Amino acid sequence: MRAKVLLRCLLTVPIYASKCDASWRVEDCSEFVSSFQKTGHEDVTILNSSHIPEKAINISGTLNAIPVCRLFGSVPYAGNNSIIFELWLPPIEKHNERFLVVGNGGMAGTIGEGDVIRNLNKGFAVAGGDSGHLAAMNNDGNGVPGVYLPYMHDKQQVKAWIHNSIAFLTPAAKKITTAFYDQVPKYSYYEGYSHLALSFLWNSQMTQGPNFLPQTVLDFITQTVLDKCDTIDGVKDGVLENPLLCDFDISSLECKSSGTNSSACFTPAQIATAQKIYTGPVDSRSNITLYPGFSVGSETEWMLQEGYLADIFSIPILQNMLFNNLSYDASTFNWGTDVDAVNARVGTLIDETSPDLSALKASGAKMIVSQGWSDPFNAATWPIQHLGQIEDFFGGDVSDWFRLFMIPGGGHCGAATNYPQVPAIWHALDAVVQWVETGQPPTQMLGTDPTDKSLKNKTSKLCPWPQTAKFRGGDTNNWNSFECEN
Repeated sequence: MRAKVLLRCLLTVPIYASKCDASWRVEDCSEFVSSFQKTGHEDVTILNSSHIPEKAINISGTLNAIPVCRLFGSVPYAGNNSIIFELWLPPIEKHNERFLVVGNGGMAGTIGEGDVIRNLNKGFAVAGGDSGHLAAMNNDGNGVPGVYLPYMHDKQQVKAWIHNSIAFLTPAAKKITTAFYDQVPKYSYYEGYSHLALSFLWNSQMTQGPNFLPQTVLDFITQTVLDKCDTIDGVKDGVLENPLLCDFDISSLECKSSGTNSSACFTPAQIATAQKIYTGPVDSRSNITLYPGFSVGSETEWMLQEGYLADIFSIPILQNMLFNNLSYDASTFNWGTDVDAVNARVGTLIDETSPDLSALKASGAKMIVSQGWSDPFNAATWPIQHLGQIEDFFGGDVSDWFRLFMIPGGGHCGAATNYPQVPAIWHALDAVVQWVETGQPPTQMLGTDPTDKSLKNKTSKLCPWPQTAKFRGGDTNNWNSFECEN
């Protein structure tokens, strides 16, 4: 489990077809299912279907803006297991001829219906699955120390969780979509996000007892960073455009005299703790970094790292998958030999870090990865490192099919709690759609909808790495006032 599982990514393979008049009406959803099942499809079972009128369903505050044929299906896989999925089909006149599969986050076990309805309202035929296991049978999808999680004891379910479930459900969902519209979707896309990291445990261990960093300390460090480096990009907006350019030394905040910390300086223990989070977990035998540390400017988002994430992810994985002992004390984890054991017995099942994306490239697909610089879950520089690994594997530039967008002040797949002026919506799917369907690679990406409602009309320019947005004058809340530059 060296680091990671799923980065936020969007990819597509174009498939060309023409409009056809023999599609089904959403009002006839049940009749369609009956007709479909009569033709025989052993690879998929439709469990339920319903016609949902316009604005008849509310998911997390979002109504379906168009009527829909909503299907629940099941796809079998090894070990007498199955993936449960939903497929939402808009009326033919509202369908944009695109098929989209959405992923999950965390331990999954449920379907990302919020992502499904959001993209249905854009005209996509949308599918999403439960990743091959049920949250209801796994502590409602919540990892907790000392709790048995059945799916972690089923090798096939673990592999489906991380590697296989999207590949299992996509052909079945696309087959149903094709039958409903009587035509193959013109374009197919995937949207998903999130990854796991053993660094959750490292950061938790580093911040216990006197090393704990309260929110006031975290906020003060970030503010000090911003005071030093905010204007590097040409505008003072409370955000670092590129934290790697900020020459900040946390030791400058150490109290000059011994004793407790004050509001403006910190104890040697607190300084050492912050330095360890900046560095990231290291192998105790070689001092080699196992996973990158967090970047300057992200400190205000670190609180989840100080125990919570280890409790819901790292410790349950160690107890259920590595040691098979629900009483295992994670404070005894050896950052040498136990790392080897994690890589050999867990990482082989859930790591997904290979830079060999040859099949993706050969298919003609395009991929966009986005990563917030202030992500409270994951070290922001890992996608940058992975991009370098991909470039090394392919012997040079890969920007004709793969692009990374770093989001200044961005959080985990959206807004960062303590950066309300930063866009909460990153229009990556729009960017990859344009890339695929026009052949024009994205030279910029739109960011909108900050959580600060006084900035509801603010737009931000997000740039393909290594470019960053430079202010060129005008309204700082208008993305046209910025240009992407190296």
